[in-house]
Amino acid sequence: MAQSDNPADPFKKALAEATKVLADNPELSVTYSVDPAGLSGDAMRLPQISRRMTRDEVLQARGTADALALRHKFHDEGTHSRYAPPGEMARELYEAMETARCEAMGAREMPGTAGNIDAKIGAEALRKGYDQISDTADAPLPVAAGYLIRHLATGRKLPEGARNVMELWQGFIEEQAGGTLEDLQTKLSDQSAFARFARQIIDDLGYGDQLGDDPDAMEDESEDEADSDTEEQEEPDSTGEDDSDETETDADPEQAQDEQQDEQQAQVSMDDLADQELGDETELPEGEAPLEPPQAAPVSEADPGYTVYKTEYDEEVHAEDLADPVELERLRAYLDQQLDPLKGAVGRLANKLQRRLQAQQSRSWEFDREEGILDAGRLARVVANPTTPLSFKIEKDTEFRDTVVTLLLDNSGSMRGRPISIAAICADVLARTLERCSVKVEILGFTTRAWKGGLSREAWLNEGRPQLPGRLNDLRHIIYKSADAPMRRTRTNLGLMMKEGLLKENIDGEALEWAHRRTVARREQRKILMVISDGAPVDDSTLSVNPANYLEKHLRDVIAMVERRKQVELLAIGIGHDVTRYYNRAVTITDADQLAGAMTEQLAALFDSDPRARARVMGMRKAG
Repeated sequence: MAQSDNPADPFKKALAEATKVLADNPELSVTYSVDPAGLSGDAMRLPQISRRMTRDEVLQARGTADALALRHKFHDEGTHSRYAPPGEMARELYEAMETARCEAMGAREMPGTAGNIDAKIGAEALRKGYDQISDTADAPLPVAAGYLIRHLATGRKLPEGARNVMELWQGFIEEQAGGTLEDLQTKLSDQSAFARFARQIIDDLGYGDQLGDDPDAMEDESEDEADSDTEEQEEPDSTGEDDSDETETDADPEQAQDEQQDEQQAQVSMDDLADQELGDETELPEGEAPLEPPQAAPVSEADPGYTVYKTEYDEEVHAEDLADPVELERLRAYLDQQLDPLKGAVGRLANKLQRRLQAQQSRSWEFDREEGILDAGRLARVVANPTTPLSFKIEKDTEFRDTVVTLLLDNSGSMRGRPISIAAICADVLARTLERCSVKVEILGFTTRAWKGGLSREAWLNEGRPQLPGRLNDLRHIIYKSADAPMRRTRTNLGLMMKEGLLKENIDGEALEWAHRRTVARREQRKILMVISDGAPVDDSTLSVNPANYLEKHLRDVIAMVERRKQVELLAIGIGHDVTRYYNRAVTITDADQLAGAMTEQLAALFDSDPRARARVMGMRKAG
């Protein structure tokens, strides 16, 4: 076997093996991905490590691996779900405290993990700006509660940013729940006891109305009802009717057999009568079919077997409805400021695209037509010979006229930071460039309304956790710019992508199907749909209770449907993630800074009149 030339591979292999030992599961599958780190059953995703193996990458990978391994070792999902509260704030507090418990258990039994997790917590706190927060209104209470539980359980000093958030809320938490917190050390090793402890903390903090029913009390009631039913069944019948019936049957078996035959004949007669009446009712005039209740339309045209637990919590929303105008202006200014150094390069690429498109817009005429626009250049022939008929000309339509381009942007959490900023500014510049060339542009985004489920998951929990519920999160599909809206009026909408808390999970298949439906409904003759994403579909809530490939299979089915129908030209750009395994016409870039060049080249190739040039660019699988 050839030895890998990637210097990071030995470290990644060693970390994976150490993680399996720490999780006490030799069958654990450990992969490295640009997708969000996470744990689903026996599969773990860790942050990608580049060839450079920077110190931050190594610390982030180690800390994330230790945290997930400890959760795998000390956490039972059934117990966790049993006590999980339905309310949003209560659920976040409950999740944060359980994570802190697992990490504290690891620090107690395997002290070496504490330093790695400290580095991870510190990096996350700095990335989120926790060290700059000075007001509790800006500090998330669940995060602070999780930090405090970990601090009290381990006695370790927290990293600077995390300590700042914890101290902002520490006085309030200890004032409201100080008595309960005294029992912390005795509850850590028992997850059920800790879950009850966490629910009490949530109640102490004033969120008891979000806890739902007490699962222990419900279990006691169920046991009492079961005992009561058993006593009733065992109680002898004082009338003795059952015993007398059995005695009569045993005493005269021939009579019992005759009665049974009479009952069977009577039943046959009733069935025949019912069939006859049904036949009379269903007789219809010739050529008419019986009316049947219409079947519910499938959720997905691409895969009728794809199901969704609840659709009433999904939303299709305009960007301006998710933030007020003042906030959108502020976010847009922040976006412009952040990407000011990049504007020059993106602008040059946009100008290059515009020149290529306008070169194809040079007028082309068909002469000597019987109708059209009078050809003034040939009037001299008519003057010289009045019998010569007038000559007309017709302007040829260029290939890309009457075109709409839809940009579908992945708004998942893994796009946070530079990737989403560059995607936003590129969409802005390209939309203005294409508008100048009379090409309509629509900009759409997709994410979910909540992390790890939402109202759909709460409904699923309240309804007894039925098996294979299908997609189990609430979609949020965002319209940043409709095709008919001018860019000057929707420019600030793209700043919404900078809003903290907007980017969550990504369910690509349904988003692509939604964008395809919108594009197909357009009146333009030519329709182009470009997807920009940095990973495969990921939604922890859905994947934890469905087959592991549930969302990925649906995405493949939707892509196959779009490409088979050929109503829309579909292409994709993957940022740091190989999307060529999904899309036939795709390009993968290794750095978000390459996005502008990839977008312009792809779009220019679609409008190129030379089919060989189109094939050359569309066959490109990787940039950079």
